[in-house]
Amino acid sequence: MLLVETPERLVNSLRSSLLLRYVIGLAAAFATNFAFAHSIEGGDASFVASIEGPAIGPFIYLGAKHMVTGYDHLLFLVGVIFFLYRPVDVIKYVTLFAVGHSITLLVGVLGGLQVNAYLIDAIIGLSIVYKAFENLGGFERLLGFTIDARLAVFVFGLFHGLGLATKLQEFALSENGLVTNIISFNVGVEIGQVLALSAVFIALTLWRTTQSYLRYAFATNTALMAGGFLLTCYQLSGYFLAA
Repeated sequence: MLLVETPERLVNSLRSSLLLRYVIGLAAAFATNFAFAHSIEGGDASFVASIEGPAIGPFIYLGAKHMVTGYDHLLFLVGVIFFLYRPVDVIKYVTLFAVGHSITLLVGVLGGLQVNAYLIDAIIGLSIVYKAFENLGGFERLLGFTIDARLAVFVFGLFHGLGLATKLQEFALSENGLVTNIISFNVGVEIGQVLALSAVFIALTLWRTTQSYLRYAFATNTALMAGGFLLTCYQLSGYFLAA
């Protein structure tokens, strides 16, 4: 019997294909760029090192650019909101991440908190693994319980902020206007986060109108776990080779 696709089914199929490709593409981009997940590009790095005094606009731009191109951040947050259906819940969890991220970014740079960049980035990779595994119900099946998701998102937000702080500490940032510039950078990070997650949430909302959403949930979160493991292994190898 020949199955004829209805217009509605074709639309749903197209949505599913595009959205799944987006998630896989994000994971693939991450896999090819994971070594530079927190790095600041050469031109931007030179600009940051050359600034004397407050530069609010440029630092907001740099912060937003970092977040939009920060594959590790985005993959973790995709995992966080994957099964959040209400905008109010998305806002709640993203705010917890933002608060944690902001605390350690500011304390790390302004307070001179020194941590090993390889180990922090390895933990960031594990945060992606953790969230994807939780989405798959792994902890519930293995341990019989799960950690409070809100607490986990906040704590991992602290590590994500430290990851960025370690990279900014590599540059000789001028003390003149440092507080203003770092706060501006952090504001830019949050702006970029809102922009990126808005696009992701819209894509997920559209995907949820199709039957393929739950069908591909396992594959999507497995891809997230693979990306997280890749980053973790890479950073740990860098740590041991540098020791």
